[in-house]
Amino acid sequence: MKRKLIWGIGALLAALLLAYVACDLFLGSVVKTGVNRFAPRLTQTKVVLAGAHFSPLTGGGTLSGLVVGNPEGWSDNPALSFGKIHVQLVPSSLFGDHIVLEDVEVDDPEFNYETKVVSSNIGELLQRLEGNAAGTGAGGEPATKNGRPIKFEVKRFMLKGGRVRLGLGPTALVLPMPPLELDNLGTSEGGITANQLSFAVMRSVTTGIVATTTRAMGQVGATMGAAVGNNAKKAVDGLKGLFGGKN
Repeated sequence: MKRKLIWGIGALLAALLLAYVACDLFLGSVVKTGVNRFAPRLTQTKVVLAGAHFSPLTGGGTLSGLVVGNPEGWSDNPALSFGKIHVQLVPSSLFGDHIVLEDVEVDDPEFNYETKVVSSNIGELLQRLEGNAAGTGAGGEPATKNGRPIKFEVKRFMLKGGRVRLGLGPTALVLPMPPLELDNLGTSEGGITANQLSFAVMRSVTTGIVATTTRAMGQVGATMGAAVGNNAKKAVDGLKGLFGGKN
């Protein structure tokens, strides 16, 4: 009798474990499929999410290998690359049309910043997301089975360890990007659409990218200016010496 009870408990635990793993794989598959399906509509570029893992009990998850391609007319390099995105959401919100994310943390992203005379690849991506957020773009919205658009609320968004790659090839300049933190995205609105959320985040990211490159170029300019000034002073002093003047 005791042995049967032990076997019964073991079988129940095994069944629960299998159910948990199945839910885990199912949620990860749903998220990966959703991103790979809807994200290209938002950016109008190639977007690939390599993997997703979610715990159905805790709501914790990780997205890995998210790559956003460049708009047409720019290099074949990705515009944005995210190694790991850690997410903590309210599990019960997954079953409705208002998904609440308590925390989203992006680790070690890389942004390839390419510029032309009056435009940039990141700027073009932002314009497309802005058009979608305003309802004038080509991006479709994820929706529930009854057709209602799914809305999102992000309590805290954190981006850290970011790098901005300015230029192409081995001569590209890699610049560290300051951390970016955003709070309560979509909270006051009672949730915002995927288009609106993407635009809100990308707008702040773009500001950080531009500030990083502008600051770096200013430092380079100041260094070059000082070097030019010193060389000019040496040249003038040399001319004075040649003509008998005092240095």
